[in-house]
Amino acid sequence: MKILKHCLLASLLFGLHGIGNQVAVAGTLQIASWPDYYPPELLKKFERETGIKAVLDSYDSDATLTTKLKSGGWYDVVIVADIYVSILKRDGLLMKLDKSRLPNLENVKPEYRSPSFDPNRDFALPYTLVLTSFVYDSARVPGGKLEESWASFFRPDKMLHGKIANLDERDDLYKAASWYIGQDECSESREDAKRVLEVLQKQKPYVLTYSNDGPIERMLSKEVIIQQIWNGAAVRVRPKLASAVFAYPKEGVALSMDNFVVPAKAKNVNEAYRFVNWMLLPENIAEVSNKYKYDNAIIGAERYMDTKLTDDPAFRIPEEFQSRIKPFKLCSPKALALRNKVWMQLKKSGGH
Repeated sequence: MKILKHCLLASLLFGLHGIGNQVAVAGTLQIASWPDYYPPELLKKFERETGIKAVLDSYDSDATLTTKLKSGGWYDVVIVADIYVSILKRDGLLMKLDKSRLPNLENVKPEYRSPSFDPNRDFALPYTLVLTSFVYDSARVPGGKLEESWASFFRPDKMLHGKIANLDERDDLYKAASWYIGQDECSESREDAKRVLEVLQKQKPYVLTYSNDGPIERMLSKEVIIQQIWNGAAVRVRPKLASAVFAYPKEGVALSMDNFVVPAKAKNVNEAYRFVNWMLLPENIAEVSNKYKYDNAIIGAERYMDTKLTDDPAFRIPEEFQSRIKPFKLCSPKALALRNKVWMQLKKSGGH
């Protein structure tokens, strides 16, 4: 997942056990996530309540984590995006969960118990729910409002030239462009892939940058008017830019789930089960939502969450937009290969 992957994190032991030289500490839970995506203060609470020593490490991307696990490195618990649950599972890098040791699994909301990437929740437990769309400054667009459509993003007004910022995320852009032109994002057709590339290339002159760094800052500094964004970041924009609007395009909004998984080579398995079961308690996962502004999949967490947060339409999906939400869809290797070709062609076609 994909949350401002290059932010700084006060990672407790990163300097001591980086990618190649991690040292096992018996009975010490080794956890890792993307930078600034798990609250250190929540880990302290876990230590106080369980007596288990825990250490938080970080990696800059799921790809980096995968490389580490394939080369023999290990953690006890890691946070990964939905697509990487499938990849890690396929490569034999995940431990199948013993659900008898996870009594709090019953706290997962029914609609999130059978995701396509792990239908029986045999390998992954939910962490956060992430929407990917775009935010715009309503004070700076013609008429003060954009159509709730990906057309506003991919076929913008001329005054938005150079005023759009995209995330550096192949999958999110490809899916949005596919939905915009009425195609299946998992199509194996070369012609469909060419049509997606055409959409992205036509938008490119309007795009200032493709970057995961600084989407909040770009909106607040008014460097851009439209920013492709994860909804948690959009929530953080709104208190400082009241005119910011998080869009729910009629063609679809991507819903992804970040997840806890236990790597196959975990050394502190008992502690790992204690931790992930503890994170399925509503009062604990609510602290994550309150800090990072992403919703979660746990029943009862709302009782512990900031009411201003749960009332924010960028955080909690308004009822009228529920039908626009598109969960993760597992595509074939052929479809993903086409997607990657489109992305490579877009990146080498000049600029940015």
